[in-house]
Amino acid sequence: MESAEILARSAYPGDQVILKLSAPGIAARAQPGAFVHVRCEPTLLMRRPMSIMRAARGAGTLEILFKAHGLGTTALAKHQVGDRLSLLGPIGRPFKLTGFRPRPLLLGGGVGIPPMVYLAEHLRRISGVTPLVLMGSEVPFPFSPRPSQIMVPGIPASVIGTMPLMEDWGIACRLASQQGYAGAFEGLVTELAQHWLDHSNVPRDQIEIFACGPTPMLKAVQRVAAQYQLPAEISLEEFMACAVGGCAGCTVRIETATGPAMKRVCVDGPVFEASRVVFD
Repeated sequence: MESAEILARSAYPGDQVILKLSAPGIAARAQPGAFVHVRCEPTLLMRRPMSIMRAARGAGTLEILFKAHGLGTTALAKHQVGDRLSLLGPIGRPFKLTGFRPRPLLLGGGVGIPPMVYLAEHLRRISGVTPLVLMGSEVPFPFSPRPSQIMVPGIPASVIGTMPLMEDWGIACRLASQQGYAGAFEGLVTELAQHWLDHSNVPRDQIEIFACGPTPMLKAVQRVAAQYQLPAEISLEEFMACAVGGCAGCTVRIETATGPAMKRVCVDGPVFEASRVVFD
């Protein structure tokens, strides 16, 4: 548990907020896919789980992105630079950290974008790995998209919008939305992924999928991975009470080698093999 000072706050359309926090203890242990449990307001006893978007061990900082839509996140969005937040973390089983195929395909939907940013930052340090990051959102993206200078064979020529941070890292990134945003693919992020899989010349045995987003999106990712016979890891989103495995309020059904079992998203996940998740 750590008392974290808010170092920077950025607000975006769609009630989205990015907070940069000083949390050296958590930053030193964080891994892509992990999350923190945040006390949004002293009067609210229940914490809220927040995916870590970036963690800088040297600087001792974290960044989280969230959308204010309920009592807790609305209270959290009101905090300003200099305020302090109680964090518990890092929590959870992260995405794998080694043994990547040459062409990881990262899919982030809405508030599922932050873990993909964190994983992309990890992948850029690994030689021989060239990720493609696809992001989807039905509210304005929490950044100012710009035209990409990185060519992506298999992506429609008109789809050129990218996240500036990815472009600065030299990572190919494309955007998808059904809202008609300039430079974005008109459709779901999973549909853009299928278009790339169908039209790129990348061998299937070089591709694996990593994804985070709302449940309908993750169901679609599961179907895509099965259709193209690709390994996939997905990070599940669930409501949580304790977030440390005590209450078992965030359980999901997972197929294991010994049969189906109820697993806790907070500590057994949030990352699971897509093929093993049973969506009710």
